[in-house]
Amino acid sequence: MAHIDYEKAKDLLAKTFLRVEHSLHTERHSQIPEVLAILFEKVFSSKTQAYREVLLGCLVTRILERNVDIRSPYVSQGPNSFNGRDLDEKVINPFLRERHMPSSRGPYLGVFRRQVKFVAATRDGLRDKSGYDAFLGILTVIENEEDDSVLRRYLCHSLYCFVLLREESHISLARIHRVSLYQYRSLIEKLLATPSGGLMPVLLVVAMFRSIKDTFGLAWEIDYQRINVSDRSSGAGGDVTISREGKVMIAIEVTERSVDKARVLATFRAKIVPQGIEDYVFLVNMNLIEEEAVRQAEQYFAQGHEVNFVDIRAWLENTLVTVGSPGRASFNAHVQQLLSEDETPKQLKAAWNAAVETITSV
Repeated sequence: MAHIDYEKAKDLLAKTFLRVEHSLHTERHSQIPEVLAILFEKVFSSKTQAYREVLLGCLVTRILERNVDIRSPYVSQGPNSFNGRDLDEKVINPFLRERHMPSSRGPYLGVFRRQVKFVAATRDGLRDKSGYDAFLGILTVIENEEDDSVLRRYLCHSLYCFVLLREESHISLARIHRVSLYQYRSLIEKLLATPSGGLMPVLLVVAMFRSIKDTFGLAWEIDYQRINVSDRSSGAGGDVTISREGKVMIAIEVTERSVDKARVLATFRAKIVPQGIEDYVFLVNMNLIEEEAVRQAEQYFAQGHEVNFVDIRAWLENTLVTVGSPGRASFNAHVQQLLSEDETPKQLKAAWNAAVETITSV
């Protein structure tokens, strides 16, 4: 039996999945030949979930160990066989469940007869023969492929298909009522690290401003843009806009990208001056602020315009102290309400559940 390093398998899946999640917001996921894409579509539309789970295991195995016979998932099937059940229990199933992917409840080999080999003769005892034929077609391609970059592209596409399945499924949001300040540090860190095209930090900021409003009884109007829409086309002052009696008090740009001088200049000309915004704030990772951008903002300050940079993580954590226990309860409620909305991507719901599980399982 060939040996598979399960820790390397976990690392391969985690890193590849992170790239796939990032690609969802750039629409640049890995492209594969159309004929192969059709086979993937058949496998992932099959009612036999095990086909796609076994395929994922075979892809990981092929990438890590080229000498393995990926058609032989039982240790007694020869020196080049692999332990498909252990791979499933230790790597594949936990990976899919932790990310809330639709998957089998039991071992994926359970749908096959014992000592099964992934060959044409096996199809006779299966319900979905068409899905299995598509699975075998992909298997033939990957077992004959030696280029590591191509195999990893197939792995990316497989995970991309899993994500699409998750987007079509229902994810129940984990509910929490009380979180300590110490736990919030971990929760916020994990949520801000979630690939979301900038949506997750915007939702956190909106929830925080709503909790401030609730806590102190402020007559604020809080507007925000849920998706990456051009501020100019929408007419918004920023990603989040705080107004009172129709007058903009603060316009906030929540960004995961670096801020350079050109961006500050463009923001000033396109939004601050035309809309008469007196207080404009970039909520950002301060490591992403270029020195020239800071100097440009200081020039505007000298001219009477407020353009400031604030670290988003520090602001969220410090404000949770300021609003006290009632404010933190309000923040929790608003975050969960925003995430539970139908238009919120399942990716963000899954990230919330994973983060909550981390802080509540300690």
